[in-house]
Amino acid sequence: MTGLDPLIHPPARLRLAAMLAVLNELEFVKAREELQVSDSVLSKHVAALVEAGYAKSRKSVLSGRRTTWLSLTNEGLAAYREHIAALRAVIDGT
Repeated sequence: MTGLDPLIHPPARLRLAAMLAVLNELEFVKAREELQVSDSVLSKHVAALVEAGYAKSRKSVLSGRRTTWLSLTNEGLAAYREHIAALRAVIDGT
C-alpha cells in the first residue's frame, strides 16, 4: 500500500472518484448536482484528476445539447482503491 493520495484526498475529489469508480461514465451536470458544487469548482477538480491521468472527459451531444462525460482511467481506479485501503488502515488503526 502506498498510503493516502493527496490528489484524491480532498472531499469533493474523493466523492467524485467514488462515484466514477462504480459507473462507466457520469455526466458533468449530474456530478455537479450530486457534489453540490459550482461548475468552476467541479471543473478544477476534474482538471486536476485529468492532469494526473486519473480521469478523462469527453464531450458529446445529448438530447440536442453539448455535454461532458467523466470517467476514471485504470490508473485512477487503482489510485482510488489504494487510497480507500489506506483510509481503512487509518480507521482500523493499523
